Amino acid sequence: MAKFYFRGKTFEELEKMSLEEFSQLLDARKRRSLKRGFNKHQKKLLQKIRKFKGKDKLIRTQSRDMVILPEMVGSKIGVYNGKEYVPIIITKEMIGRYLGEFALTRKRVIHSAPGVGATRSSKFVALK
Repeated sequence: MAKFYFRGKTFEELEKMSLEEFSQLLDARKRRSLKRGFNKHQKKLLQKIRKFKGKDKLIRTQSRDMVILPEMVGSKIGVYNGKEYVPIIITKEMIGRYLGEFALTRKRVIHSAPGVGATRSSKFVALK
């Protein structure tokens, strides 16, 4: 199995880094987000992740703008998509991304047969 690297650093090196050192590896938007600090919801999420580390417990959150940190790897997080909590298991490959990227807010539109008020022309279905 190939060894995991994030911007030239191994996962073990990432875990030992401080938050400031880790933020230097991220792009500007995420670096600015971490530099400004965590809001109360993000702080609460981090506390819960640290509390339930190693346990198979779903931690629910609405904090979609939280950057995934190395200490979150292995956690099971339910991210709110506006309707329900989408369960996500954090892996090493997700480091440096936002939680919201893994809980899509819109579903693909799937159309069925024409409805009650449809015109004659729109009810036509090719026999092919």
